[in-house]
Amino acid sequence: MFDYDSELARHQQRLWQALDIRPGERVLDIGCGTGQTTRDAARAASPGTALGVDVSDPMLARARRQAETEGLRNIDFVRADAQTHQFAPEHFTLGISRFGTMFFADPVAAFTNIGRALRPGARFVQLVWQAADRQEWHTAIRAALLDGHAASTATQAADGAFSLAEPDAVVDILTSAGFTAVDLVDVHEPVYYGPDTDGARTAVLQLRMAKEWLAELDAASAERALDRLGSTLDAHDTGGGVWFDSRAWLVSARRA
Repeated sequence: MFDYDSELARHQQRLWQALDIRPGERVLDIGCGTGQTTRDAARAASPGTALGVDVSDPMLARARRQAETEGLRNIDFVRADAQTHQFAPEHFTLGISRFGTMFFADPVAAFTNIGRALRPGARFVQLVWQAADRQEWHTAIRAALLDGHAASTATQAADGAFSLAEPDAVVDILTSAGFTAVDLVDVHEPVYYGPDTDGARTAVLQLRMAKEWLAELDAASAERALDRLGSTLDAHDTGGGVWFDSRAWLVSARRA
């Protein structure tokens, strides 16, 4: 399983600074993955609570194991689609998400549903990726694996990671979903792929985008692509890990 917590460590710091979680809060974490953000929220909110929501059973299984290991009792995880799940209405005092909101089929419906779970005036703070061409991790790995060849329409359509990249669209979506005071802050931090080239190669090949791009190549082309990937990772090995540039939006809003 790809280690998103390590990859996004710098972004996690920026999100955490913006959250300012207070004791007694009831926190809803959308797209929680393996639960790092949920566990951190549970500790900060105690004696309040934190609920993590995700659609991945394997990630949630790891999240539950880690919460038990850390002795957290004010935390829970549920497998659900946040677009349609029936949350307790007006229950949560804070909503958060670390790159977990970009894949909704109907974003207005999804954020409307999330908003119903928040108390009036409650904040919702999330990180989303900016445009693909502002993500070195995307452009450099794509160039290495595809060598200038266009990805298929099916592969392009499957990649929704950048669906909330346009600020005006984000404002329109959240406003339509019943949020106010929408604000976007530019976050410019690198992402981490491993301690060295070999570790980063193993990590990258676990990513869906890498698997999809390689699947479009014949055996000989795939072998050449992997050689190019190794060279790209070598070039980004700082001696303190393999890092790629990235940009995100830190989006905050309030339920009306």
